[in-house]
Amino acid sequence: MRTRVRVRGWRWRSNPLRRRCDVVEAWTVLVAAVLLFVVVPLTGVAAGLRAQDRDAATAAAQRAARHRVSATLSAAPPAVRVERGHPRGAEIHWTEPGSGTRTAWARVPAGARTGDTVPVWVDSRGRVVAAPSSGAAVLQHAVTVGVCAAACAGGVVFLGCAVVRRIALRHRLAEWERAWARTGPRWTQPRA
Repeated sequence: MRTRVRVRGWRWRSNPLRRRCDVVEAWTVLVAAVLLFVVVPLTGVAAGLRAQDRDAATAAAQRAARHRVSATLSAAPPAVRVERGHPRGAEIHWTEPGSGTRTAWARVPAGARTGDTVPVWVDSRGRVVAAPSSGAAVLQHAVTVGVCAAACAGGVVFLGCAVVRRIALRHRLAEWERAWARTGPRWTQPRA
């Protein structure tokens, strides 16, 4: 019974059975490990920080261009069965200094009745707009971008490693074929 002994690092040592494709494959594994444990996390962090800076600047610009007003519900939203309190569109009105009373349609919480006061965000033209991004939303988006960037970078590393290993396997098989072409006739010829 033969026992197989696995020798670590055999591709690095000088060995008459070692082929060039073995060395290339060993270096590929080393480079892939460095990329996965160093470059991929740094890519994710860099992408997340960049997204956070961009989103924080956008949120600051939104906060500067928008203001919150308390509007009164002119007409209650239609009596449609609403699940889990999703907002519905309804007509609201509010008074702005210097502009008088304004009327618009906005999303209001489910269950709101005529005459209720609801907070809405308005831009400089008096249009109802979405609330500016909160700090939690900016952070959540930055983390999502960072994780996605790291996952994509890791996928590229794995794909590159797989391609190099596939090419090394082809070269290994070609080398085996050439070696057998040289050795095979000596083994298969009848001895006289």
